[in-house]
Amino acid sequence: MSHSHGAGAHGHAGAAHRWRLRVALVLIGGFFVVELITGLLTGSLALLSDAGHMAADVVTLAAALSATHLAARPSTDGRRTFGNYRLEVFAALLAVLIMLGVAAGVLIGGLSRLGREVHVETGPMLVVGLLGLVVNLVVLFLLRGGAEESLNLKGAYLEVLADTLGSVGVVLAAVLIRLTGATVIDTAVALAVGGFVAVRAVLLAREVLTVLGQAAPAGIDPQRVQADLAAIEGVADVHDLHLWTLTSGMEVASVHLVVKDAQDPHPVLDAARDLLRSRHGIVHATVQTEPTDHYGCLEVGW
Repeated sequence: MSHSHGAGAHGHAGAAHRWRLRVALVLIGGFFVVELITGLLTGSLALLSDAGHMAADVVTLAAALSATHLAARPSTDGRRTFGNYRLEVFAALLAVLIMLGVAAGVLIGGLSRLGREVHVETGPMLVVGLLGLVVNLVVLFLLRGGAEESLNLKGAYLEVLADTLGSVGVVLAAVLIRLTGATVIDTAVALAVGGFVAVRAVLLAREVLTVLGQAAPAGIDPQRVQADLAAIEGVADVHDLHLWTLTSGMEVASVHLVVKDAQDPHPVLDAARDLLRSRHGIVHATVQTEPTDHYGCLEVGW
């Protein structure tokens, strides 16, 4: 008998929260147009930087939503034996690149403004900043429910979080400029937001690269897993243990178990799969049982 991992989307975390992405995309996309126009009319770099964040949000949310749909489709040519689930991780990587690009643009624009006097219309800037803050808080509330379960949604969540901080910066800058008349505050806020976005992008990049680098899933200790498997009755040795994350919520394992002489391998196989599922949260595991006189694995050079 055989089975495939390419069809169906019930196993990955992103599919369960697809509706959150749809609503968030509509809200952010609509307000982006309003903020961009207002930023151009008022001359506020803080407002334009926030509009840039929203543009990044739109792209990031659209990519994240598309990834949840494409991940559910089976491989048409049969070559993607794990299906398209990794697309969600690549969507998170796209979010990283967009965040870094926005941060770089804001920082360059802010530094070029230093020492120059600029005129900023604080009235429209304040109104749009407040409206943008409300929209971002609503979207944050929507995405927060799936950010801990899906790396894809976490990328979108962090992008919107950065935009929320930008909206706070816009409101703060508008109020301070009205009180003091110092338009340099607009530039300072834009630089602070740009720095924050860059830091969040780097932190998310570390998580994405951990998955793409096939590292053991966070919270799972390979040595502990190997020791638990070795403690199963009838197991003489454990080798070739591999643990990795396919996409958020889908941890995978493969391992070879050497079974003691006269030991029925079937109970060992069942015990190993139950242990991996119940103790370590690994639902999909490929377990190979071998007799003690099997030496084929020693012939593999890596």
